Amino acid sequence: MRSNSLYRKYFKDNMFMRFTLIVSCIFIATIIAFSYLVLMLISDSAVQRQMDIQRKTMESISNYVENKYQSVQDMMRDVYRDGSLASNTTFLLEHPFGEYVEHRLDRYLLGDQSTSNAVQYFQNKIDDDPDIRSLMLYSANQQVMYYYDNRRQFDRVSTNAAHSFVPDSMVLDEESLVSVPNIWVLKSIGMQRTPMFSVKIPITNKSSLLNIGQMLVYFDSESIWQAMNNYKQDFKGEILVLSAQNEVIFDTSGQGYGRKYLQLQGANSGEEISMDGMVATRLTQSQAGYTVVSLISKKELAETYSSARNTIVTIALVCILFAVLLPAMFISNFAKRTHRIIRFTRKVKNGDLNTRIVDNREDELGQIAKSFNSMLDELNQYIDQVYKAEIKQKHTEIATLEARVNPHFLYNTLEVIRMRAISSGAKDVGEMIYSLSVLFKSYVRPKAKYTFKDELEACRMYLELFRIRYKDRFAYTIDCSKELEGLPVLKMSLQPVIENYILHGMRTGQTGNVISIRIHPDDNNNIRAVVTDNGLGIAGEKLDRLRLGLEDNRELSGSESFGLRSIHERLRLMYGKPYGVELASEQGAGTEVTITFPYPVKEETEHV
Repeated sequence: MRSNSLYRKYFKDNMFMRFTLIVSCIFIATIIAFSYLVLMLISDSAVQRQMDIQRKTMESISNYVENKYQSVQDMMRDVYRDGSLASNTTFLLEHPFGEYVEHRLDRYLLGDQSTSNAVQYFQNKIDDDPDIRSLMLYSANQQVMYYYDNRRQFDRVSTNAAHSFVPDSMVLDEESLVSVPNIWVLKSIGMQRTPMFSVKIPITNKSSLLNIGQMLVYFDSESIWQAMNNYKQDFKGEILVLSAQNEVIFDTSGQGYGRKYLQLQGANSGEEISMDGMVATRLTQSQAGYTVVSLISKKELAETYSSARNTIVTIALVCILFAVLLPAMFISNFAKRTHRIIRFTRKVKNGDLNTRIVDNREDELGQIAKSFNSMLDELNQYIDQVYKAEIKQKHTEIATLEARVNPHFLYNTLEVIRMRAISSGAKDVGEMIYSLSVLFKSYVRPKAKYTFKDELEACRMYLELFRIRYKDRFAYTIDCSKELEGLPVLKMSLQPVIENYILHGMRTGQTGNVISIRIHPDDNNNIRAVVTDNGLGIAGEKLDRLRLGLEDNRELSGSESFGLRSIHERLRLMYGKPYGVELASEQGAGTEVTITFPYPVKEETEHV
């Protein structure tokens, strides 16, 4: 029974709870499906990107080894193309080295200057390629190995079949063009077995077309890393280079050199196969007989998109959390507002006409609340319309009378004080009171059109106050053409600048204080008001701060900065950036304030 009551309370009879549950389930299912789809796309893209990196790394390594193979091929091709060099190379391999030296000397004595030195030719090739560790010429007829010791010293070693396995190894390895250096060859020439790969080219007698030996070039396997510079930081797993006998010529781990690797037998070139939790790719170079293999574990592939997977899962969980909380909060708030409206309608039903629904939103419930409040307002207004209307009328009349009496009272009081001062012989005080009264009237009295003439007159009255006060220590000039006097201008656009000078720039203890106001048009069809004084000036640091504050609309401190900012911001708001206040000052030499106004068109003249 209790479960039925809970079901009825929270689901069957609660429309908002049912709606919340349905919306949350739809959102959660959508987020899970979308997250799974995005994860699949990102994981496939990350795996494909990593496999592309592996493939490009393999191609770079393959191209490097192939270039070395081609360089050896070109070396022998150049020998065959040069008749003299081919003849000397053939003589070297078919005769003892002493006879080769006598042969070249005889040719030289007979006047054959073009005879080429085979020994020097191959030495030059070693010097041209720093990756060559050693170069050897093997004579099959003599069973002799010619080699360059430490890349420079040309030497020879006998490889007689009775005392060495080199002849047999040469015959067995004839099909392996790129391979691991033969151990017996290394021992015969006294080289250590370090990571190298061998490129072997047969040497043929150009005349008889018979094989007379082989050329072996050993390259440093570590130089293969140079081909991986662009991908060294990005590739994962392991890269192997295998000979035709599946011997490891090079591997990125540095541990498998010289070992047999038979696990990829039968795999096609370029094909990706899975084995023992690894993904292997094979790239075969059929001409040179070597193979480049990429091995990467599936775990490493998964790590390429693990961060993206974690990010997607985190985002999905956050979205699910919001998908549950936001609808619940929204619908809960909607339900509370609905119940509040129901409670207020019940209060009105019970006779409380002063109650109001507090809901300032503009949605449907807000409109219902406003309509309900408007209905109550109209009902109350109908009830006490006459009584409240009469009280409001009386208050309005009193306020209007006070607004008219107060200014006149101030003007009359100032006039009484002025006349008293004149009658007492204080004419200067009377003049000051008169200037203050006129100045006050100009600011308080509303005008349909406020012109430069009005603003300059207010400035003149203000300056008169201080001219009377400081007598012969202060003077001012105002220059404005009749054409500009009638143009409209913002009220209080010059007086704050004058006030700044009086309060902060004038040398009150000295004579010769002068301030000038000049209004003139400029070349850009604007009006410039230039206020120049010979006062204290502004320090450089403070001047920079004032300029920066005006341009950035920053809050500035000080009364002078408030007045300048007020003028500047009003001009910028009404007319835009070219207009406003410009400051120029030198400490101890005075200040110049330039205010730029637009030249008003007819419409502005009528409506400013």
